[in-house]
Amino acid sequence: MSRTDGSTDDATRATRGVRGDKRRALLDGALLVFAEDGYTRASIDTIARRAGVSTRTIYNQFGDKATLFEAVIVDSAERTADAQIVTVQRYLGKIVNIEDDLTEFGRVWVSPAPEHTPHFALVRQIHAEAGHIPDVTLQAWQEAGPLRVRAVIAEHLRRIADAGYLTIADADLAAVHLVQLISGDATTRTYHGAIPLPTEELHRLSDAGIRAFLHGYIATN
Repeated sequence: MSRTDGSTDDATRATRGVRGDKRRALLDGALLVFAEDGYTRASIDTIARRAGVSTRTIYNQFGDKATLFEAVIVDSAERTADAQIVTVQRYLGKIVNIEDDLTEFGRVWVSPAPEHTPHFALVRQIHAEAGHIPDVTLQAWQEAGPLRVRAVIAEHLRRIADAGYLTIADADLAAVHLVQLISGDATTRTYHGAIPLPTEELHRLSDAGIRAFLHGYIATN
């Protein structure tokens, strides 16, 4: 068939679509297995069954479990970070009343997101097995997720400070303080989301964190 009628291009796109779907299924299936079993206990056979692919497909695409794990955590971190950045931009993008707006942001930030449950289950496994996970994988996870989100929060805090609401010398450190004060205690008490807290308690902890943040950073002139 001649390429001029577009059929070859269509066939190529269809083939790539199938490969993309298979890779998506593999990453999603592997995420669930790693989230449940951790890195060291998860087996390629179990991942293949959960993803509906052959073990040969896994080895052909990723080579080994370590490479697959890195691909999974980076992919999951990117998607979770994308959603968190949307929240940051929505609630910190325009400040009218600094305390009210930060309080609203904090309450949303600590609210569980069911669609990201597997990701945070995987994060719990990472914390438990960090000594068995290559440093390069841990760094890739941080850069794809938490550090990228922190940079966006810092950018917004810098802008809010420039508008006269806050006094900030180090926006990156302020972003760390904001997130830790909002969610640090809740993260500890829920064991990184494994055991839920009532919404009212999450809001109480978050609201207190915002008050502490403002005590340290609110502009005084």
